[in-house]
Amino acid sequence: MIEIDGLSKAFRKSKVIDKLSLKVGAGERVALIGANGAGKTTLIRCVLGEYVAEGKVRVFGLDPRARRSDVLRRIGFVPQLPPPLKMTVSDLVDFACGVSAAEAGRVSGVARELGLDFSEIAGRPFVKLSGGQKQKLLIAIALGRDASLLILDEPAANLDPVARQKFFRLLAERRDDTMIMSSHRVDEVAALVTRVIEMDRGVISFDQRMAEDRLNSATMRVRVEMSLVEPAFAAALAQWGFSGDAGGRVWSGEVAGPDRLRFLCLLSHYSGSIFSTSLDEAESVETPFATASLNV
Repeated sequence: MIEIDGLSKAFRKSKVIDKLSLKVGAGERVALIGANGAGKTTLIRCVLGEYVAEGKVRVFGLDPRARRSDVLRRIGFVPQLPPPLKMTVSDLVDFACGVSAAEAGRVSGVARELGLDFSEIAGRPFVKLSGGQKQKLLIAIALGRDASLLILDEPAANLDPVARQKFFRLLAERRDDTMIMSSHRVDEVAALVTRVIEMDRGVISFDQRMAEDRLNSATMRVRVEMSLVEPAFAAALAQWGFSGDAGGRVWSGEVAGPDRLRFLCLLSHYSGSIFSTSLDEAESVETPFATASLNV
């Protein structure tokens, strides 16, 4: 579905993506996380063919720069920042449906589910909508078409709580779609994804595949042994309810199923201080996590 090999992108003298390689297969649902400036949005823009960059990018086997129209026709995309489009909402929806052979009725239907009455805003310029209205409409356009790849860059940032809940339910219904969703909140998307990728300074610092039926399952028993005592790491583990030995190097505790992704990302932040980590599911003998050593 997506193949990236040796991708590098710099703006002036600042390198934002540094020799990054990545493959995302059909049906994978990826949470792309990382701090601001980590390179998440730049990576997404390269996949969409917006930037000229070094290295190789292929989407559906096509070069997204050379075959951009063919690639974008098959992608549902929600940007982090809504574009300053002056066309009316109706014209925008007609245009989006025209290039993707989608039905405007499906788009307006998704908008209604998110709490946006299409008939009330159809004649208004997109740029004049509120932040929440723009986000709901862009989500409706992305989900209202038969896209085999969804790329969502902080899609829930401007949504009210009710709309967020409905939005995540709509995503959960599209279990067969390939998805890349950038988010600052791992716990928010944990139930939707099968893989977590964390970026830091233009490289992938953490990449963990999760068994789909185990994302919200049994409690996980964890043992962490530090190579050196790291006070900040110890404090973070203590906040999770872990207990340490007398020397403060070996910590043990339990993590609830829904919190797995968030905890694994915590471990990735302190990978340089970890000597070994074991994870066992409390209610299963043979699982993807059973007596496994985590390499971070």
